[in-house]
Amino acid sequence: MTRLLGWLAALALAAGTVMGFGVAPREATQGNVQRIMYLHVPTAWVAYLAFGVVLAASIAYLARRRPGADRVAHASAEVGVVFTGITIAAGSIWGKPTWGTWWTWDARLTSVAILFVMYLGYLLLRGMIDDAERAARYCAVLGIVAALNVPLVHFSVYWWRTLHQPPSVLKPGAATMPTAILATLLVNVAAFTLLYVYFVAKRVRLLRAESEVLA
Repeated sequence: MTRLLGWLAALALAAGTVMGFGVAPREATQGNVQRIMYLHVPTAWVAYLAFGVVLAASIAYLARRRPGADRVAHASAEVGVVFTGITIAAGSIWGKPTWGTWWTWDARLTSVAILFVMYLGYLLLRGMIDDAERAARYCAVLGIVAALNVPLVHFSVYWWRTLHQPPSVLKPGAATMPTAILATLLVNVAAFTLLYVYFVAKRVRLLRAESEVLA
């Protein structure tokens, strides 16, 4: 099943790349730099998804104390941090020609940076505590608290004045973009979601093997 997920993710990523460069039209205002949206938006969505899974798995662990739930939270946090980093990097590349700067401390970017640092702290906390059960318990609490920042990130463009544009898809009402661009974006969202599931599945297997060796 994991191998199948890997192949599906690879095929979907290939399809998304072809659509991003060969099907979606050149955006009239931003030009070709807009195409980075096909990376930036899917990785941001995967970060939301990853930290949502951390929240659910952390609650499940505190309720049942099952190691499997902790492994899912651990793996999802690692993948979420990677995809958040990619989101920040892609956004900076898009921001330079669009805003004239690589970075600005507006509400969206600041809240994303805080989210990134919180989950880096989550991973560091795991490495600092030798007792596995205590590390899982402390990280479950931090994973729940950190995940509460995700709605703040998403709605920051509505609650404060920011340079960052409001969402074009994850918002009330219909998507405000041409059909070809929307279709390309959704294919890439599906591709990166499959990639996330593949990475988490592989990482959970490795964490299980590590725990068996230590036991």
